[in-house]
Amino acid sequence: MTDRAKVLLEALPFIQQFHDKIIVVKLGGRVISNEEMLNTILQDVVLLRLFGMKMVIVHGGGPEISEEMRKSGVKPKFIEGLRVTDEKTMEILHEQLAGKINKQIVLGINQHGGKAFGISGMDGNLIRARKLIYKTTTSKGKEVEIDLGLVGEVEKIDPAIIHNFLKAGCIPVIAPIGIDAEGRSLNINADMVAAELAGAIRAKKLVIITDVMGVMRDPNDEKTLISTLTAEEIQTLIQQGIVKKGMIPKVEACLKALQLGVERCHIINGNIPHALLLEILTETGIGTMIVRGK
Repeated sequence: MTDRAKVLLEALPFIQQFHDKIIVVKLGGRVISNEEMLNTILQDVVLLRLFGMKMVIVHGGGPEISEEMRKSGVKPKFIEGLRVTDEKTMEILHEQLAGKINKQIVLGINQHGGKAFGISGMDGNLIRARKLIYKTTTSKGKEVEIDLGLVGEVEKIDPAIIHNFLKAGCIPVIAPIGIDAEGRSLNINADMVAAELAGAIRAKKLVIITDVMGVMRDPNDEKTLISTLTAEEIQTLIQQGIVKKGMIPKVEACLKALQLGVERCHIINGNIPHALLLEILTETGIGTMIVRGK
C-alpha cells in the first residue's frame, strides 16, 4: 500500500466522525498577515467543508489594525493585552477588521472553491454586546476599574443567523465587532467571540490557530509541547505561571467553550503547512487539545 493511501485511510474515521458537525476556527492576526500561511489554512477549510464538515471562521487582525492606526497618526494603546478603543480606533476597526481583513478571507475561500460569506457581529444583531467593565489589581493589591473605551463582551449570540448560512452551504467569516442595546458598535476579543459562538451554535470543536505550537511547559522549547490537557490541568498551569501572557486569553477562551458544551478545543501553529488538516484528520494531531476531563 502506498504512503498516500495510508494517509487517506488514516483520515477516514475522522471524516466520518465529524461529517455534518460544526467546527469553529479562530484565525489570529499574525496568521492573517502571513499570506502563505493564510492560504494553506483556507485550503484546509475548503477541503474540510467538502468532506461534509460545517466550517465557521472568526478572525482577529491585531497587527494590521495597529499598523493602520500608526498610519492615521493614532498610537495603539493596550492595557494587559486589551486594545483601548476610542472613536477613531473604532473607525479603523470598521474599515480594517469588518472591511479589508474580512473580505480578504472571504476572497481566499472563494478562490479555493468554497462559498464564503463575510459579516460582522453587528449584522443582523448577530452579537449583542455590553461594555466591558475591566477590573485589575494594582501592585499594592488594590482592585481598580479601567475604562477601555468602546470595548465590549458578548451578552448574547443569535445562532439562527449562522445556522442559516450553514444550511445554504456557506462558510461564515465573522469579524468580532458587536452591538450594544444603545446601537453602539463595540470591539470584542476575537478568542472569546469564537468561544461564545462555538457554544451558541453547538460546535463540536473550536480550533484556535496562532503562531506558536500550543501550550508548552517552556515557551522557548517546542519539545515541551503538551498534546492533551484537561480544563483542571489548564487552571493549574495558569496558577503555576507556566501558561502566561498571550496564551492566557487563548486557553481561557477554550475553557469558556468547554463550559458552553463544546467537546474539544485545539490550539495549533498555523506556520505548519496544512496545520488544520493535520490536527483534525490524524490520530496524533500537532498542537494542544483541551478537553473537559479525563
